[in-house]
Amino acid sequence: MNQISPLAYVHPEAKLGDNNIIGPFCYIDRNVEIGDNNVMQNSVTIHVGARIGNSNEFFPGASISTKPQDLKFRGEETICRVGDNNSIRENVTISRGTASRGETIVGSNNLLMECVHVAHDCVLGSGLIIGNSTKLAGEVVVDDNAIISANVLCHQFCRIGGYVMIQGGCRFSQDIPPFIIAGKEPTKYCG
Repeated sequence: MNQISPLAYVHPEAKLGDNNIIGPFCYIDRNVEIGDNNVMQNSVTIHVGARIGNSNEFFPGASISTKPQDLKFRGEETICRVGDNNSIRENVTISRGTASRGETIVGSNNLLMECVHVAHDCVLGSGLIIGNSTKLAGEVVVDDNAIISANVLCHQFCRIGGYVMIQGGCRFSQDIPPFIIAGKEPTKYCG
């Protein structure tokens, strides 16, 4: 049985699994599907097109499947997939896709720290740690088990390989291959 605060709004067309906790001031829109055992603390917004797996925890202010911040978006039906066992911390924003790919994907077992932004059509793997206030522009791909420190700015269309570590406070506009330590200092292979 779901525990839904009387101060939350759940659209009648939203599909909820079982044993979810939906805190006060949460808003769950139409065309949303949520699995089992998820926790939405207060003031979480789940927008149109969200597809959420099982056992995720969303912290206050998280906004999932937001309208893309992309001028070519024309209101097409797109989605945002979030896998299982993710920790989505305070004020994280994840946009849904555009006609380009049609979906934004966040895998499983990830930690997205406070104020992370995942833009439209990004594909995030599993086992990721993404630090506070990091911003991923549109259509970025992040492979499994990458660690991206805080305040990192990633240009659109970049690919971040698996098992990388990106130094906090840096910005980049090119792909980063797997097994690399990247930042303000010269890039190092750590294989």
